[in-house]
Amino acid sequence: MVENVIYPAYLDASLSRSEGRRVAQSAAVEAPTVDEIAKAVQQVGYDAVIERDKRYSREFETRGRVLVNNADDATKNDIVQAVAAYVGILRD
Repeated sequence: MVENVIYPAYLDASLSRSEGRRVAQSAAVEAPTVDEIAKAVQQVGYDAVIERDKRYSREFETRGRVLVNNADDATKNDIVQAVAAYVGILRD
């Protein structure tokens, strides 16, 4: 079983690539939450587990993270890109 981790910083439009953003600026959203990310992960078709007490190593504030379970058929980058697209759709 492959378990991928998605931090809100991966999708945050206010961060640069060197600060941790992993998607294109056009796909990023402003201040994504773990709840939005978890909902998007479920929309993509994977199981999501929210861990609110975790923080990304490049950030000082604790924003949590989302564990993506049973993602054996996709790479981490594919999952992050799909989740970013869905978070953008959820915001509209």
